[in-house]
Amino acid sequence: MGRKFFVGGNWKCNGTVEEVKKIVTVLNGAEVPSEDIVEVVVSPPFVFLPLVKSLLRSDFQVAAQNCWIRRGGAFTGEISAEMLVNLGIPWVILGHSERRSLLAESNEFVGDKVAYALSQGLKVIACVGETLEQRESGSTMAVVAAQTKAIAEKVSSWDNIVLAYEPVWAIGTGKVATPAQAQEVHCELRKWLHDNAGDEVAASTRIIYGGSVNGANCKELTTQLDVDGFLVGGASLKPEFIDIIKSATVKKSA
Repeated sequence: MGRKFFVGGNWKCNGTVEEVKKIVTVLNGAEVPSEDIVEVVVSPPFVFLPLVKSLLRSDFQVAAQNCWIRRGGAFTGEISAEMLVNLGIPWVILGHSERRSLLAESNEFVGDKVAYALSQGLKVIACVGETLEQRESGSTMAVVAAQTKAIAEKVSSWDNIVLAYEPVWAIGTGKVATPAQAQEVHCELRKWLHDNAGDEVAASTRIIYGGSVNGANCKELTTQLDVDGFLVGGASLKPEFIDIIKSATVKKSA
């Protein structure tokens, strides 16, 4: 059975109640491939999660952009996995490069977060990716392998993990990895999973690409063998997000 195409929309720290309602209205009115072909998850800021979940069409799911590393308590400003489960939020994004760099989340910290979120019943979009300096020094695979290893060491199953490769130099910069660059890293990540987590995990785990994905470049990226979807930033706030979801049909016919 093939890997179902996955499109995530990371709204980051954007939006007002009015803007969020407009985005949801556009999504609800869109004609997109069925759930059999593509899995769609949107990730609004924490404060809008209940609103979006209540208004969003039933074939799209909702994700949080982060959660705490363990059970709640005296952790001011944090949101626990248990709270997300209580709200009926099925997914969470963890290890995004903005949190790794701005908030100094280490590989080990991210690995622990992923394991705890899974233990509470959440599904995880786990992010890995290298900086421009790391790419130019030839250490891309060493970096993403170390990030993936820190997750693999803490989890017993990959069934509820989507791995998102997001080269840091391509996030919000307008630069995008070429289809060949994306495929190269995705292929190497799948080989790493094969060697370290087994054939079944490597064959079934979806590896999605993120980094300035938009309506213009998504179809060409989709044609790559090991690109199983996208984690979309800025474009997920715009109507072109629909075009990115529709690119799943390119993968199905490939």
